Amino acid sequence: MAQIRPEVVVSRCLGFESCRYNGQTIPSKFVSRLGKYVNYSTVCPEFDIGLGVPRAPIRMVSKASGIRLIQPLTGIDVTERLSAFANEFLDSLERVDGFVLKAASPTCGVKDVKIYPGEGKVVSTGRDAGFFGGAALAKYSCLPIEDEGRLSNYIIREHFLTTLFTVTRFRDLSRKLTRKGLVEFQSENKLLFMSYNQNEMRIMGRIVGNMDSGELRDVYDDYASHFYKMMSTPPKHTSHINVLMHGLGYFSDYISSSEKRFFLDTLERYREGMIPLSVPLYILRSYVVAFESEYLSRQTFFEPYPSELVEITDSGKGRSGK
Repeated sequence: MAQIRPEVVVSRCLGFESCRYNGQTIPSKFVSRLGKYVNYSTVCPEFDIGLGVPRAPIRMVSKASGIRLIQPLTGIDVTERLSAFANEFLDSLERVDGFVLKAASPTCGVKDVKIYPGEGKVVSTGRDAGFFGGAALAKYSCLPIEDEGRLSNYIIREHFLTTLFTVTRFRDLSRKLTRKGLVEFQSENKLLFMSYNQNEMRIMGRIVGNMDSGELRDVYDDYASHFYKMMSTPPKHTSHINVLMHGLGYFSDYISSSEKRFFLDTLERYREGMIPLSVPLYILRSYVVAFESEYLSRQTFFEPYPSELVEITDSGKGRSGK
């Protein structure tokens, strides 16, 4: 299945330029690997508003007026400058499908950035998104936005990649929108959508089924609201199991009892967290190839993103995707 290259905003310090406060860079293997399949636009809010390299660190500080972005060594408050930059940068993006930002950064962090009670305090009293990361989350709440630290969790990474490439295909559909294209998009993603949210999948199916009675752009907008809602929450492993069992049903008359038993045993090991999703998925996909199932061969569920991005070190452990 041909893949369209997503447009991704990435923190510049993640292997692109030595722009961190200490003059260093922090290369990310994931960012490097992903770069073969996406188009990157880099950003370093602190450098881009004129703070030099190296520079004194800045931090989020709780004040009576709210959270401020302050450079403790100099006492400089860059809150307004950074906020203005974030809004201008995000507004300037013609196309964007996702973000990979620097973890724990007071500007780029998307979660768990430390908030301090004062410029000189050493113990944080809270956590939140950084100023740029928070602005991205607010403006592009429907897009996959993560930091490179959280993407080391394979469940979070799998959801990020699936959402990134699915959202990109959906954006491409809107660019050359046709009724046939929307029908095909719903059809080829049916199992993937089933794994995310069966209720939303059915609603979207009805929207597509009844679209002859409405303006195409209105139909698309209605469909899109349910699509983005569905993709915002990672699927549970039990939902994946249900879809895999649904897929197995297509081959119940063609495989032997021992093959079926082996598949069910593999599925049970996945249920117990002993193996990753890719194992039962590959077994089922081998049936798709062997028995030439045209319908299942078009399903993005089997490869929602380039297979080269599946890491061989992934295990079934660590199912927390929060």
